[in-house]
Amino acid sequence: MKTKAKSTADLPDLSRTELQILNVIWKNKEGQSVREVHEQISKAFNWVYSTTKTTMDRMVKKGLLRREDFHGVFLYQAEISKPVGLARLISFFMNDLLEMDQSALVSLFGQSKALTKSEVDELESLLDEQAKQPNEGSNSSNNNGNNGKKGK
Repeated sequence: MKTKAKSTADLPDLSRTELQILNVIWKNKEGQSVREVHEQISKAFNWVYSTTKTTMDRMVKKGLLRREDFHGVFLYQAEISKPVGLARLISFFMNDLLEMDQSALVSLFGQSKALTKSEVDELESLLDEQAKQPNEGSNSSNNNGNNGKKGK
């Protein structure tokens, strides 16, 4: 069962690859094997199968995915909802980069087929809650921009 963030501090800070993998898995509620996910993302990342498997296993450890054995094949399912996965990214993008009110973007999601009505409502609620808190989210999001390099 997908979990909702208990507070905005619980919102995951997803990497681009984690978000791509989740996006594939969110499309199939029954779960997907590593092979199925790999076939859909391998061109974008130029990965071998073992890299996809390692990344997905790490996502299980982080609580982003759940892995279940189904007749000898591991199927992976999302442990977080799409709105929870997108909330921190959207908040960072709208507030810190564009310095815009996030409600404009939420209304665009309402017009697209990317999210259901209930997902848009959940996303809006998460973003509203995050906007009320001190600017804690932007610092953790900025850490992704250094590509693991240490400053001098």
